[in-house]
Amino acid sequence: MTYKNILLHADLSPHAASRYELACQVALSHEAHLVGAAFTGLTMECYRNAAFGYGGMLAPTDIDAVTGNSAQALDRFVVQAKAAGVSFERRISDDDSETGLVLQSRYADLLVLSQSDPELTGPDWLRKLPEHLTLHSGRPVLLVPYAGRYTHIDRHALVAWDGSRAATRAVTDALPLLRRSQHVTLAVFNAQTQYGVHGEQPGADIALYLARHGVRVEVTQQHTPAGLDIGNALLSLSADLGADLLVMGAYGHQRWREIVLGGVTRRVLQSMTLPVLMAH
Repeated sequence: MTYKNILLHADLSPHAASRYELACQVALSHEAHLVGAAFTGLTMECYRNAAFGYGGMLAPTDIDAVTGNSAQALDRFVVQAKAAGVSFERRISDDDSETGLVLQSRYADLLVLSQSDPELTGPDWLRKLPEHLTLHSGRPVLLVPYAGRYTHIDRHALVAWDGSRAATRAVTDALPLLRRSQHVTLAVFNAQTQYGVHGEQPGADIALYLARHGVRVEVTQQHTPAGLDIGNALLSLSADLGADLLVMGAYGHQRWREIVLGGVTRRVLQSMTLPVLMAH
Protein backbone atom coordinates (compact mmCIF):
# COMPACT_ATOMS: atom_id res chain seq x y z
CA MET A 1 0.00 0.00 0.00
CA THR A 2 1.12 3.54 -0.79
CA TYR A 3 -0.44 6.96 -0.38
CA LYS A 4 -1.20 8.47 -3.78
CA ASN A 5 -4.24 10.60 -2.97
CA ILE A 6 -4.31 12.69 0.21
CA LEU A 7 -7.35 14.73 1.25
CA LEU A 8 -6.70 17.85 3.32
CA HIS A 9 -9.32 19.91 5.17
CA ALA A 10 -8.94 23.61 4.27
CA ASP A 11 -10.42 26.34 6.44
CA LEU A 12 -9.54 29.66 8.08
CA SER A 13 -8.58 28.15 11.42
CA PRO A 14 -5.47 29.71 13.00
CA HIS A 15 -4.03 26.18 12.98
CA ALA A 16 -4.53 25.62 9.25
CA ALA A 17 -1.00 26.63 8.23
CA SER A 18 0.67 23.92 10.34
CA ARG A 19 -1.85 21.37 9.02
CA TYR A 20 -1.08 22.40 5.43
CA GLU A 21 2.65 22.24 6.06
CA LEU A 22 2.62 18.68 7.39
CA ALA A 23 0.22 17.49 4.68
CA CYS A 24 2.52 18.93 2.01
CA GLN A 25 5.52 17.14 3.54
CA VAL A 26 3.68 13.81 3.60
CA ALA A 27 2.46 14.23 0.02
CA LEU A 28 5.92 15.19 -1.17
CA SER A 29 7.67 12.25 0.49
CA HIS A 30 5.14 9.78 -0.90
CA GLU A 31 4.88 11.44 -4.34
CA ALA A 32 1.17 11.77 -3.67
CA HIS A 33 -1.44 14.16 -5.06
CA LEU A 34 -2.79 16.54 -2.42
CA VAL A 35 -6.40 17.72 -2.53
CA GLY A 36 -7.27 20.81 -0.50
CA ALA A 37 -11.01 20.78 0.17
CA ALA A 38 -13.04 23.65 1.62
CA PHE A 39 -16.76 23.67 2.40
CA THR A 40 -19.28 26.49 2.47
CA GLY A 41 -22.13 24.62 4.20
CA LEU A 42 -24.64 26.39 1.97
CA THR A 43 -26.58 23.21 1.25
CA MET A 44 -27.32 22.74 4.94
CA GLU A 45 -28.29 26.39 5.31
CA CYS A 46 -30.69 26.18 2.37
CA TYR A 47 -32.44 23.15 3.88
CA ARG A 48 -32.57 24.86 7.27
CA ASN A 49 -34.14 27.96 5.74
CA ALA A 50 -36.64 25.87 3.83
CA ALA A 51 -37.68 24.09 7.00
CA PHE A 52 -37.85 27.04 9.36
CA GLY A 53 -38.17 30.06 7.12
CA TYR A 54 -40.94 28.73 4.89
CA GLY A 55 -38.77 28.81 1.83
CA GLY A 56 -36.94 31.98 2.71
CA MET A 57 -33.84 32.50 0.61
CA LEU A 58 -30.34 33.16 1.87
CA ALA A 59 -29.19 36.73 1.48
CA PRO A 60 -26.66 37.23 -1.34
CA THR A 61 -24.31 38.92 1.13
CA ASP A 62 -24.35 35.80 3.33
CA ILE A 63 -23.63 33.56 0.35
CA ASP A 64 -20.77 35.79 -0.75
CA ALA A 65 -19.33 35.82 2.77
CA VAL A 66 -19.18 32.04 3.28
CA THR A 67 -18.02 31.42 -0.29
CA GLY A 68 -15.35 34.06 0.15
CA ASN A 69 -14.11 32.45 3.36
CA SER A 70 -13.74 29.08 1.67
CA ALA A 71 -11.98 30.64 -1.30
CA GLN A 72 -9.59 32.49 1.02
CA ALA A 73 -8.78 29.24 2.86
CA LEU A 74 -7.98 27.57 -0.45
CA ASP A 75 -5.86 30.53 -1.58
CA ARG A 76 -3.69 30.07 1.52
CA PHE A 77 -3.46 26.35 0.85
CA VAL A 78 -2.36 26.97 -2.74
CA VAL A 79 0.42 29.32 -1.60
CA GLN A 80 1.86 26.66 0.72
CA ALA A 81 1.39 23.81 -1.76
CA LYS A 82 3.20 25.74 -4.51
CA ALA A 83 6.03 26.65 -2.15
CA ALA A 84 6.41 22.97 -1.18
CA GLY A 85 6.47 21.85 -4.81
CA VAL A 86 3.76 19.24 -4.34
CA SER A 87 1.18 18.03 -6.86
CA PHE A 88 -2.15 19.52 -5.75
CA GLU A 89 -5.63 20.70 -6.58
CA ARG A 90 -8.21 22.83 -4.81
CA ARG A 91 -11.86 21.94 -4.35
CA ILE A 92 -14.76 23.92 -2.99
CA SER A 93 -18.09 22.33 -2.10
CA ASP A 94 -21.40 23.61 -0.76
CA ASP A 95 -21.64 20.61 1.58
CA ASP A 96 -20.91 21.01 5.26
CA SER A 97 -17.46 19.77 6.33
CA GLU A 98 -18.81 16.60 7.96
CA THR A 99 -20.70 15.43 4.89
CA GLY A 100 -18.24 16.65 2.29
CA LEU A 101 -15.13 15.17 3.88
CA VAL A 102 -16.78 11.78 4.41
CA LEU A 103 -17.86 11.68 0.76
CA GLN A 104 -14.52 12.82 -0.64
CA SER A 105 -12.51 10.57 1.66
CA ARG A 106 -13.90 7.57 -0.23
CA TYR A 107 -11.45 8.43 -3.00
CA ALA A 108 -8.41 9.22 -0.88
CA ASP A 109 -5.78 7.09 0.83
CA LEU A 110 -5.33 9.43 3.79
CA LEU A 111 -7.26 12.28 5.38
CA VAL A 112 -5.46 15.14 7.15
CA LEU A 113 -7.11 17.54 9.60
CA SER A 114 -6.44 19.30 12.88
CA GLN A 115 -7.24 18.36 16.44
CA SER A 116 -10.20 20.33 17.79
CA ASP A 117 -9.20 23.43 19.70
CA PRO A 118 -11.56 23.97 22.68
CA GLU A 119 -10.74 27.69 22.68
CA LEU A 120 -12.18 28.26 19.20
CA THR A 121 -15.83 29.16 18.78
CA GLY A 122 -18.02 27.49 16.20
CA PRO A 123 -20.81 24.97 15.76
CA ASP A 124 -20.72 21.85 17.91
CA TRP A 125 -20.45 19.54 14.89
CA LEU A 126 -17.26 21.31 13.79
CA ARG A 127 -15.62 20.67 17.17
CA LYS A 128 -16.51 16.99 16.77
CA LEU A 129 -15.16 16.77 13.22
CA PRO A 130 -12.05 14.66 14.07
CA GLU A 131 -14.00 11.95 15.87
CA HIS A 132 -16.77 11.94 13.26
CA LEU A 133 -14.33 11.44 10.39
CA THR A 134 -12.27 8.88 12.28
CA LEU A 135 -15.36 6.72 12.78
CA HIS A 136 -17.17 7.33 9.48
CA SER A 137 -14.68 8.16 6.71
CA GLY A 138 -13.46 4.59 6.22
CA ARG A 139 -9.94 5.98 5.80
CA PRO A 140 -7.00 6.57 8.13
CA VAL A 141 -7.07 10.05 9.62
CA LEU A 142 -3.87 11.95 10.37
CA LEU A 143 -4.61 14.47 13.13
CA VAL A 144 -2.30 17.44 13.70
CA PRO A 145 -2.30 18.93 17.23
CA TYR A 146 -3.58 22.48 17.44
CA ALA A 147 -0.63 23.48 19.63
CA GLY A 148 2.87 23.51 18.16
CA ARG A 149 4.40 23.03 14.73
CA TYR A 150 5.11 19.62 13.21
CA THR A 151 7.29 19.41 10.13
CA HIS A 152 8.13 15.70 10.08
CA ILE A 153 6.68 12.34 11.13
CA ASP A 154 9.48 10.05 9.92
CA ARG A 155 11.91 9.90 12.86
CA HIS A 156 10.28 7.73 15.53
CA ALA A 157 6.77 6.25 15.37
CA LEU A 158 5.00 4.74 18.36
CA VAL A 159 2.41 2.06 17.58
CA ALA A 160 -0.22 1.17 20.20
CA TRP A 161 -1.00 -2.54 19.86
CA ASP A 162 -3.71 -4.49 21.67
CA GLY A 163 -4.50 -7.16 19.08
CA SER A 164 -7.90 -5.64 18.23
CA ARG A 165 -9.49 -5.14 14.83
CA ALA A 166 -9.11 -1.36 15.10
CA ALA A 167 -5.42 -1.63 15.99
CA THR A 168 -4.89 -4.03 13.08
CA ARG A 169 -6.56 -1.57 10.74
CA ALA A 170 -4.41 1.29 12.04
CA VAL A 171 -1.15 -0.65 11.65
CA THR A 172 -2.06 -1.67 8.10
CA ASP A 173 -3.19 1.82 7.09
CA ALA A 174 -0.02 3.35 8.55
CA LEU A 175 2.38 1.05 6.67
CA PRO A 176 3.52 3.73 4.18
CA LEU A 177 4.49 5.99 7.09
CA LEU A 178 5.99 3.21 9.20
CA ARG A 179 8.22 2.01 6.36
CA ARG A 180 9.70 5.50 6.07
CA SER A 181 10.17 6.02 9.80
CA GLN A 182 13.75 5.70 11.04
CA HIS A 183 12.57 3.84 14.12
CA VAL A 184 9.30 2.23 15.19
CA THR A 185 8.38 1.19 18.72
CA LEU A 186 5.39 -1.11 19.18
CA ALA A 187 3.93 -0.83 22.67
CA VAL A 188 1.75 -3.49 24.29
CA PHE A 189 0.03 -2.33 27.47
CA ASN A 190 -1.03 -4.70 30.23
CA ALA A 191 -0.78 -7.82 28.08
CA GLN A 192 -1.36 -10.00 31.15
CA THR A 193 -4.95 -8.76 31.35
CA GLN A 194 -5.80 -9.52 27.69
CA TYR A 195 -6.59 -13.22 27.58
CA GLY A 196 -6.62 -14.99 24.21
CA VAL A 197 -5.39 -11.92 22.32
CA HIS A 198 -1.61 -12.23 22.23
CA GLY A 199 0.71 -15.14 21.61
CA GLU A 200 3.41 -16.42 23.90
CA GLN A 201 5.37 -13.20 23.38
CA PRO A 202 2.87 -10.30 23.14
CA GLY A 203 3.60 -8.13 20.12
CA ALA A 204 5.99 -10.61 18.48
CA ASP A 205 3.59 -11.70 15.73
CA ILE A 206 2.66 -8.18 14.61
CA ALA A 207 6.33 -7.15 14.85
CA LEU A 208 7.22 -9.97 12.45
CA TYR A 209 4.43 -8.84 10.12
CA LEU A 210 5.83 -5.29 10.16
CA ALA A 211 9.41 -6.49 9.64
CA ARG A 212 8.34 -8.41 6.53
CA HIS A 213 6.97 -5.12 5.22
CA GLY A 214 10.34 -3.45 5.70
CA VAL A 215 9.56 -1.73 9.01
CA ARG A 216 12.37 -1.40 11.57
CA VAL A 217 10.49 -2.21 14.77
CA GLU A 218 11.08 -3.15 18.37
CA VAL A 219 8.51 -4.25 20.95
CA THR A 220 8.11 -2.86 24.45
CA GLN A 221 5.90 -4.26 27.20
CA GLN A 222 4.23 -1.55 29.28
CA HIS A 223 2.31 -1.78 32.55
CA THR A 224 0.18 1.17 33.59
CA PRO A 225 0.47 2.13 37.25
CA ALA A 226 -2.65 2.52 39.35
CA GLY A 227 -4.51 5.71 38.55
CA LEU A 228 -2.96 6.23 35.09
CA ASP A 229 -5.21 5.45 32.14
CA ILE A 230 -3.74 4.01 28.95
CA GLY A 231 -4.42 7.18 26.96
CA ASN A 232 -2.22 9.24 29.26
CA ALA A 233 0.30 6.41 29.41
CA LEU A 234 0.54 6.42 25.60
CA LEU A 235 1.16 10.15 25.49
CA SER A 236 3.69 9.91 28.31
CA LEU A 237 5.56 7.12 26.50
CA SER A 238 5.50 9.17 23.29
CA ALA A 239 7.21 12.02 25.11
CA ASP A 240 9.78 9.71 26.74
CA LEU A 241 10.71 8.21 23.37
CA GLY A 242 10.73 11.52 21.53
CA ALA A 243 8.19 10.06 19.10
CA ASP A 244 6.92 12.24 16.27
CA LEU A 245 3.97 10.02 15.30
CA LEU A 246 1.47 7.91 17.24
CA VAL A 247 -0.44 5.14 15.44
CA MET A 248 -3.51 3.68 17.14
CA GLY A 249 -6.94 2.23 16.57
CA ALA A 250 -10.00 4.36 17.31
CA TYR A 251 -12.88 2.96 19.32
CA GLY A 252 -16.40 4.31 19.34
CA HIS A 253 -19.89 4.14 17.89
CA GLN A 254 -22.72 6.44 16.88
CA ARG A 255 -25.76 6.70 19.16
CA TRP A 256 -28.34 8.89 17.43
CA ARG A 257 -26.39 12.16 16.94
CA GLU A 258 -24.01 11.48 19.82
CA ILE A 259 -20.64 9.87 19.22
CA VAL A 260 -19.64 7.57 22.06
CA LEU A 261 -15.86 7.15 22.15
CA GLY A 262 -13.68 4.68 23.96
CA GLY A 263 -11.72 6.11 26.89
CA VAL A 264 -8.26 5.86 25.26
CA THR A 265 -9.50 7.39 22.00
CA ARG A 266 -11.20 10.27 23.82
CA ARG A 267 -8.13 11.00 25.95
CA VAL A 268 -5.75 11.09 22.98
CA LEU A 269 -8.11 13.25 20.90
CA GLN A 270 -8.33 15.74 23.77
CA SER A 271 -4.69 15.78 24.88
CA MET A 272 -2.50 14.79 21.93
CA THR A 273 0.99 16.29 21.91
CA LEU A 274 2.15 14.82 18.58
CA PRO A 275 0.54 13.93 15.24
CA VAL A 276 -1.71 10.88 15.55
CA LEU A 277 -2.84 8.48 12.85
CA MET A 278 -6.13 6.85 13.82
CA ALA A 279 -8.18 4.21 12.04
CA HIS A 280 -11.45 2.60 13.02
